[in-house]
Amino acid sequence: MNKPWEVVAELEATTSRLEKEAIIQRESDAGNDELFDGFRLAYDAMVTFGVKKIEEKTGDGRGMVYATFKTFADKLKDRHLSGNSALTTVAFIRMNATEAQWNNWYRRILIKDMRCGVSETTINKIADARYHVPVFECQLAFDGAKHEGRVAGEKLIEVKLDGVRVITIVYPSGQVDQYSRNGKELVNFEEVRRQIARHAIFFREPMVLDGEIMSGNFQDLMKQIHRKSDARANDAVLNLFDILPLSEFQAGASTRVQHQRSAQLRAWYSGIADHMPNVSVLGQELVDLDSNEGRDRFAQINADAIEGGYEGIMIKDPAAIYECKRSVAWLKQKPFIEVSLTVVDTEEGTGKNLGRMGNLICEGVDDGKLIRVSVGGGFTDQQRIDFWECRVDGQVVEVRADAVTQNQDGSYSLRFPRFKTFRGFAPGEKL
Repeated sequence: MNKPWEVVAELEATTSRLEKEAIIQRESDAGNDELFDGFRLAYDAMVTFGVKKIEEKTGDGRGMVYATFKTFADKLKDRHLSGNSALTTVAFIRMNATEAQWNNWYRRILIKDMRCGVSETTINKIADARYHVPVFECQLAFDGAKHEGRVAGEKLIEVKLDGVRVITIVYPSGQVDQYSRNGKELVNFEEVRRQIARHAIFFREPMVLDGEIMSGNFQDLMKQIHRKSDARANDAVLNLFDILPLSEFQAGASTRVQHQRSAQLRAWYSGIADHMPNVSVLGQELVDLDSNEGRDRFAQINADAIEGGYEGIMIKDPAAIYECKRSVAWLKQKPFIEVSLTVVDTEEGTGKNLGRMGNLICEGVDDGKLIRVSVGGGFTDQQRIDFWECRVDGQVVEVRADAVTQNQDGSYSLRFPRFKTFRGFAPGEKL
């Protein structure tokens, strides 16, 4: 049986994807349980060891069998060893392991980085099913503009925040782990974790809190997330919008529907809100989009969100479960504007659009601002052919965009413009 650290070195030595896959297949066929068990520890985002700075070594120890390492690793994972005890344990493993064993295997497991150009996706694609690694996934939203038919009936409406998605796992013991939406461990929001940890006792089982973390400035927030030391994130606020048991999160779906989960989250938070200044629960409002009153209220919430500087709104199905994938149960609707402009020129496209329309140059006055913009999105292939063969100069078009922008010369344009429809049947006609 090939030694795991030798396999890792072999994987690291080649840049060929096919060669790496062949090595994984070879070891899977050979039943290299030790290799794939170590891979699972390293690649499973839900496994953390609570020790960050782990140095390489020069020189051999007497060697350490994997079973002994695994015993220590499990104690680190479960936080039965933490603080100075964890550091002492890591130092003990480092001292006893051989140089290759430590640098290419045990250390890489503990730092959660095999550094050999293989991901959990490759392992799950090539290796036998018994060696597969759990893939970290949370629920994601679809664009509401592409699913307009689902923006109907009773929906829970909340603002869409412009922050960073954070999945917080809370254990009744007080252990709190945080991850990005892609499963990367986040360690720079210590104050948020500390406040949640003080109230973990209210949970009878490990729970997942889903939310978005915000600070005064988005760029400053991103700097804090990626900072490796001297993190200053005490002004960050975690805005929670969902909750479910960790067991259900790992299974990929909840048993409770959205309105039940929202009520559970509010119930947990309501009694302890005053003790968690860096944690809040996002407000929701139930709106019936099939009624005139509901549609008016929906429009008002959307307008208020834009006025308040939010990224948009979220539209959630109160009767839907939480699913660890992109789901139409959550729809995001970012603010946009629609402007009627006149086509003043038609430009030929490039690449695949060579020989057909690429952009419409549009002009017009909206809210006292003279807007000129090149619109290149929102067309079907057939429209590009038709509009090039039969020019549409002079036609009034409805252009959807994120916002009106001002250029350095004082003129105005549109951000992310896309064609919606024509507004009339004849040039200059607006219906």
